[in-house]
Amino acid sequence: MNWIDTNLLLDMIETGALPDFHAIRPEHAEPLVDALIARGRASIAESITGAATPSWDTVIAPLDASEDRMGRGFAPIAHLTVVMDSPAWRRAFEACRIKLAAYSAELGQNVALLEAVKTLRASAAYATFDHAQQRVVDDILRDFQLSGVSLPAADQARYRQISTRLGELATCFQQHVQDALRSWTRHVTNVIEIDGLPESSRALLAQCARERGLDGWLITLDSASAGAVMAHATSRALRADVHYALATLASDIGPGGHQYDNGPLIEEIVALRHESARLLGFDDFLAQSLSIKMAREPARVERFLLDLAERARGQTEADLAALEALASEDGLDTLEAWDLGYYSERLRQRRYTLTSEDLRPYFALDDVLAGLFAVVEKLYGVRAVPRDDISTWHPDVRVFELRDSDPTDTPRAIFYLDPFARDNKQNGAWMAAFQSRRRVGDHVQLPVAFLVCSFAPPIGGATALLRHGEVITLFHEFGHGLHHMLTRVDYSPVAGIVGVEWDAVELPSQFMENWCWQRAALDLFARHHETGAPLPDALFAQLTAARQHMAAAGTLEQVELALFDLRVHRDFDTARGACVMDTLAAVRDEICVVRVPDYNRLPHAFTHVFAGGYGAGYYSYKWAEVLSADVFSAFEEAALFDSGVGQKFLVEILERGSTRSTMDNFIAFRGREPTLDAMLRHSGLVQALAGDAGMAVDALQATG
Repeated sequence: MNWIDTNLLLDMIETGALPDFHAIRPEHAEPLVDALIARGRASIAESITGAATPSWDTVIAPLDASEDRMGRGFAPIAHLTVVMDSPAWRRAFEACRIKLAAYSAELGQNVALLEAVKTLRASAAYATFDHAQQRVVDDILRDFQLSGVSLPAADQARYRQISTRLGELATCFQQHVQDALRSWTRHVTNVIEIDGLPESSRALLAQCARERGLDGWLITLDSASAGAVMAHATSRALRADVHYALATLASDIGPGGHQYDNGPLIEEIVALRHESARLLGFDDFLAQSLSIKMAREPARVERFLLDLAERARGQTEADLAALEALASEDGLDTLEAWDLGYYSERLRQRRYTLTSEDLRPYFALDDVLAGLFAVVEKLYGVRAVPRDDISTWHPDVRVFELRDSDPTDTPRAIFYLDPFARDNKQNGAWMAAFQSRRRVGDHVQLPVAFLVCSFAPPIGGATALLRHGEVITLFHEFGHGLHHMLTRVDYSPVAGIVGVEWDAVELPSQFMENWCWQRAALDLFARHHETGAPLPDALFAQLTAARQHMAAAGTLEQVELALFDLRVHRDFDTARGACVMDTLAAVRDEICVVRVPDYNRLPHAFTHVFAGGYGAGYYSYKWAEVLSADVFSAFEEAALFDSGVGQKFLVEILERGSTRSTMDNFIAFRGREPTLDAMLRHSGLVQALAGDAGMAVDALQATG
């Protein structure tokens, strides 16, 4: 990349232009990041630490501008690495990540910058700041302490080494999972082997085979392919093969073997997290993690999880007995792990006369999107408008602009939607920010988000049809997007999702899931893709009745993962190591109902915890579910689409960013602290309220 190319991209960042994805190449990444880091250092030296009298304009604003430039420059690089994966993009990403990690550590231990912020905090000017500005200053000082700025020089150096290494390990962990997943396929040429699979799934597997120059059908470990096998394949041997590959992913006994083994990486990650926490003065990494979350106290989180496990156990045992009885009709003496999905689907059909395929004709992607946008417009008064003039990274990607529905038609945000699975795209679904809202003078920088899913692509140009679970996924990720995009806060460090306690970030996303079960919402988009007929009452009744199918088992599984995450970070001992599998086995012995095969290596592909932001925080999903269910109950108590309730949720929660605590946001909206009642009702655990409901409620309410 030459000097002109670098400066053209820098000018694009400075002017606020959206990325030209057609023009960005891996070789552009490292020179661009080098230039951004140089500009950042110059900004700090000239505008911040050189200021005679620290002020917002001389300290905070230049720092924010520098961080915004850095984020807008690196976000497309990180994004393209996971949606257009290639060796070249991986090399570019890793080179940039290492440099940015070093720069971030340098910034976090910049004593001159710290003193400037401290001086500003102690000045009379601080009292004149609005609440959001004060929150920005306070958060910067907190983050300085969590960056080791007060440590002795040797410890500072060690902390920087650990931070750099943890970044390397997280990247390697994620890539091992992705590569192991891609390395496994099962080529099927005899149709008998895929007996039981729905026609839509067979068509997907056939298309996958054709794309690789094969006849017959090709099974992969992508969710649409493997999920269809586990739920529908009558071949027990095929289900066992797919289950083994999934359960051993990225381990020494899994697909690809030792080259993708994350076991040693997990040991090092947990050890380094513990060491860094001790350097900062915490007992362990769990204590460090909770220091900036709602929950705060490890014992409170554990008590909350164990209480949920106890409530879910009885129904899970009853459901397991029903699965075993159903399997015995087929002559099975023992129900194995690879049988659970299959007989769960069979049990759903028997109880509710509903299969996962029955609803797909009513959920064409374009209709679902239109319905999602209609729900959002009814709730918040914003509408989504297609933007065909914006560059994207793939033909499947769509771009939309959110605008106020009032006569002003004011733009609020832009988002990209990448809906379908691809060979060179990371599996899963997520929302990632490109840029946050921030005001500079009279100009407001609009939030921009990437929304990514891995739905099965349309077959042969036909309409893309979603399963109901995929509809839920789309609503969930859009909930994250709304949290980022609808903020009214003008300071990016506390705007949208930035700075929100991690155990509360799932509140808006899980809240949106509820609309996928409401007739009033479904009537906006659930129509047959060929006839246009609305979802029949009988199908809706079956869907509603089946909502809590195996829900208790799902709760118990989430608690298992959360307890494992909590304890592996809390109980680390330098003499024993992480004891990952022993910790998981102990959790399973304590709370689990379903027997797990000895070969199961769940931690090795647990990217949320070991390569994402959920380390020592996976409990957040259940914690936030209590908040989101309670929030939605306010809509249930009203008229669902009551504009007053929707506007209150918008103003008190979505628009607030992190300018105040999530608990304060919740109380402002609900008029009280949260309770467990709505979450237990939605999960089918209402009967558990007959006992002592106080433990988990107290655990949640005592957070402040």
